[in-house]
Amino acid sequence: MNPLEFLAVMAETANKLDFDAHLNLISKQVNVYGVPDFEVITYDDWFNQCKHEFENKLLKKVSYQGLNILAQTDDRIMFKSIETVEGSDGSVNSSGIEFIIQKEEDGQWRVAQERILPDDELDSDKRRGVL
Repeated sequence: MNPLEFLAVMAETANKLDFDAHLNLISKQVNVYGVPDFEVITYDDWFNQCKHEFENKLLKKVSYQGLNILAQTDDRIMFKSIETVEGSDGSVNSSGIEFIIQKEEDGQWRVAQERILPDDELDSDKRRGVL
């Protein structure tokens, strides 16, 4: 799996508000760290957030830029990218994200873990030119 292709599909399914296709890219065991006021976000949390955002057409555009592969095996890849989410209300939120995607038993690659990068880590990655 090419992480750039994976991110392109993540963005495409979100931009089309294709709930089922988007959630098929998320592992049922996913954990998301680094979200303010939450210790960990689980699949159920992600499911409910996407359902709300997609049904209410709150997303205008999701995009990714930059890619830094940190580790890779045949069935797991850890990498960083910058995610930009534009809301239908005009808001724009960019975050550095560390992803772990894995090939699951059905052959589908899914997000197993996400970590929102703290500002100092993102700034450091940008200064070093890796993001």
